[in-house]
Amino acid sequence: MDPVRNPYSPGAGSPPPALVGRDRERETFDIAVQRLTQGRSAKSQLLTGLRGTGKTVLLREFGRIAGYHDWVHEKIEATEDLAFVEGISILVRNALLRLRVRDRIRDRVRRAFGALTAFRITYRVPDIGINVDLGVEPAVGRADTGVLDEDLADLFIEVGEAARFGGIGVLLTIDELQHVSPGHLAALIVGLHRVSQEQLPLMVAGAGLPTLPGLVGEAKSYAERLFDFHEINSLTPDDARLALSNPGEAEDVAWSSAALDSVLELARGYPYFLQEFGKHAWNVAAGPDIRRADVDAAAPIALSELDAGFFRVRLARTTGAERAYLRAMAALGPGPCGSGEVARAMARTTAQVGSVRDSLIKRGLIYSPRRGRLAFTVPMFDEYVARVSTEQW
Repeated sequence: MDPVRNPYSPGAGSPPPALVGRDRERETFDIAVQRLTQGRSAKSQLLTGLRGTGKTVLLREFGRIAGYHDWVHEKIEATEDLAFVEGISILVRNALLRLRVRDRIRDRVRRAFGALTAFRITYRVPDIGINVDLGVEPAVGRADTGVLDEDLADLFIEVGEAARFGGIGVLLTIDELQHVSPGHLAALIVGLHRVSQEQLPLMVAGAGLPTLPGLVGEAKSYAERLFDFHEINSLTPDDARLALSNPGEAEDVAWSSAALDSVLELARGYPYFLQEFGKHAWNVAAGPDIRRADVDAAAPIALSELDAGFFRVRLARTTGAERAYLRAMAALGPGPCGSGEVARAMARTTAQVGSVRDSLIKRGLIYSPRRGRLAFTVPMFDEYVARVSTEQW
């Protein structure tokens, strides 16, 4: 069939043609935005789950919903190398620039820029164009104590008050939030706590791996009262079928029941995998429908694409010791497995490979669902290892 008309879109954060199975999260967020706009209390949002479940897509959807309510939305992705204070400075700067175009709150936004300038000077953030663009002098006594918890709270309050003055709100989204250090995560939570106490229309929506709720709770004990936590899993069979069939129907292409069953078995309901198999089944099908034989022909192509673009890329920065640890885990199955089991499979003690395990957790390749147990953050990773030779990765 015509590849130009192919509706399926595998990609990091690429919006699927049919966003199904996420109605509860979208409704919760929409209600929170409306409540904050009206000066009522509401929680920020945290999405957690394995890779490939659509967390980034849902963050983008949150931004779309916020825009529908005339909110300003700015986003950032955390990385292992993120300079958190600089990243927050850029988020706030961009949000204030977008608020500034509204004439009636321009003076209030200028005051918030003064706090941001003071914040930047206090933490030696490289110039991000505030003074050059706007000629703003640093505020005195706002966001300049040198105590990050207090200064970030001051900064958020200034932004939230400017937004409230204009009758709108600000959404800041942070993807891969598990990469933010415990100290910086604690400061972020303190800032949101102060904003929540003032019922200001500023919200953070974050996404991260399954470890995120534990990291947030360890950072500040009251964090659970500030966030709605949403565990984003693979889609139910019914929703997975809709994710494939609805885009096809929009192009006058139907899926046979057998074809849908085959993709569901291969993709296990993971949204990213569904899009990959859907894309290649479309491309190999002669049409006008997609049948089981098309899926059978497309499966090796889709798996090859997943290996190259989803699985192997995760290993780009790993060491030989880390890869040996991952191979030992994969040999034990999909998990969770015991850290002691992995060590024995490597003919080592748990202590001898402890630093390798910790490094892989930090890199976000594995996580500990409970004490002494380990699992992959990448679905079906054990099957990938079984498909490829050691030389390929």
